[in-house]
Amino acid sequence: MRFYSVRFGFLLVCICFVSLTWIKSIPKDGVSTVQLDLQTLYERLSVAEQLGGEVRKDLSSMLEELKNISKAVNNTHHTTNNTTTTNNNISKIPSETRKRADNTSDGQSILLPNIYLYMPHLRQHPKSLVPNIELGQGRRGVSVVMGIPTVKREKQSYLVSTLSSLLYSLNSSQKSDILIIVFVAETDSEYVSSIAEIITNNFPTEVKSGLLEVVSPSQYYYPDFSVLKETFGDSKDRVKWRTKQNLDFSFLMLYAQGKGTYYVQLEDDIVAKADYLRNMKTYANQEASKEWLYLEFSQLGFIGKMFRTRDLPMISEFFLMFHRDKPIDWLLDHILWVKVCNPEKDVKDCNERKASLKQRYKPSLFQHVGLHSSLAGKLQHLKDKDFGGQTLFQAHKNPPAALSSSLKHYQQHSLERVYKGGDFFWALTPVKHDYILFNFSQPINISRYLFVSGNSEHGEDKFFNTTVEVQPSNASARVEAVNGSTSFFQQSEEGFTVIGRFDNGVADGKIEEALQPISALRLVVHSDAAVWALLSEIQFKVR
Repeated sequence: MRFYSVRFGFLLVCICFVSLTWIKSIPKDGVSTVQLDLQTLYERLSVAEQLGGEVRKDLSSMLEELKNISKAVNNTHHTTNNTTTTNNNISKIPSETRKRADNTSDGQSILLPNIYLYMPHLRQHPKSLVPNIELGQGRRGVSVVMGIPTVKREKQSYLVSTLSSLLYSLNSSQKSDILIIVFVAETDSEYVSSIAEIITNNFPTEVKSGLLEVVSPSQYYYPDFSVLKETFGDSKDRVKWRTKQNLDFSFLMLYAQGKGTYYVQLEDDIVAKADYLRNMKTYANQEASKEWLYLEFSQLGFIGKMFRTRDLPMISEFFLMFHRDKPIDWLLDHILWVKVCNPEKDVKDCNERKASLKQRYKPSLFQHVGLHSSLAGKLQHLKDKDFGGQTLFQAHKNPPAALSSSLKHYQQHSLERVYKGGDFFWALTPVKHDYILFNFSQPINISRYLFVSGNSEHGEDKFFNTTVEVQPSNASARVEAVNGSTSFFQQSEEGFTVIGRFDNGVADGKIEEALQPISALRLVVHSDAAVWALLSEIQFKVR
């Protein structure tokens, strides 16, 4: 910059010297011409001076930019390869942390931790952290998000039973305030699609409403498991299994973190107690003022652990940091140790402090039922002793009736026992034209009927495509009711009239006065079923 200024000044001096010499050599009679030339020269020098100032400013600006670029390169030379991010980065860095990093006093950048440090293979594929959303309506803002990881099992799959149990006792208000995320922890796209199809076929209403979501990881998410070190005496297969479980839980937690207030970790082979959701929300509200890390609604492993969603980024980052080293339940306990234990105190003190960060609800709301583990060849006989008994049927006092059915019941679960309130009725797979008949000892006036199929342990064993039909004692009343101008009744065979049907496993309705009194009532199956059928509740309200 200084060199350009000196050269420009020397040029101006030369021009002035030549101009003066030329002026003195001109005769006096050419004064007017000289004045005109001087005026022209002055104007040109003024323009040249103005242009020189602009060039000087441009050069100064360029020099400053070069200095800044050089400084930035020197400061970030060792960190640029580790700070790659994508719009879909599953690792969220708090905004206040980024702000502090950008405003360091010496102007230097610092390396912020992210998922790429713990799983460097993800850098090779920009979309490795983008979840594949198979089913979902983008539901957010719910009170409780439940995460269920599931994998391909060699033996029996419990997923449909688990979802049925979770959905069985929920009312419409509760269904609008939860989100159940099924994380298919497989990269086989055909298998993932098959799970989505099974869930859609079994729970179409819940899928359409957005209550159920099905997601899976990118094919590039998992690392090379063949290079894992064998530790704690575990076999290579077990080390791979526990490492993958750490990654699965972390992915699911990070996916769920922005969708609700609380997050509950479950497994794909459990049953839930009736009214479990109300009990969980009530207990969470009672303990809201305490500094807990998680609430326990089961004493088995990771089942029924409830976290505040705001804590999920920290928890998942800890899991990712040590995902190769230890099982998931050990890592969760280590988080408690890091947060509250004093190395200078004894084990008793540490355990007491850790207990303050986890609150236990009794009785347990979830029970493990799977026999075959997701680890090939492993059998699990785990049972939660605090789960207690499960309400599998609801008893009612019903009017005397002769009962008959074409369905064959399983073991002691007969139709007579459920009608009298002593058990549930459990029948082998229904086929078209199967029926259940209630012949009342004398015609009676029934104001309302209720049939509930399935229960908390066998929520998928419901009646589908099944009608409720009544036989009025007065045949002429039946004809008038069916043929009436405003009638919604449909005539059936053998003097029966269709008055209702099962919807999502439940048939509940009134019997119009025009059809009273009733001699008989029956259920008729209109198509072959794919599962067994179970009646957990029968009620006839007599006027």
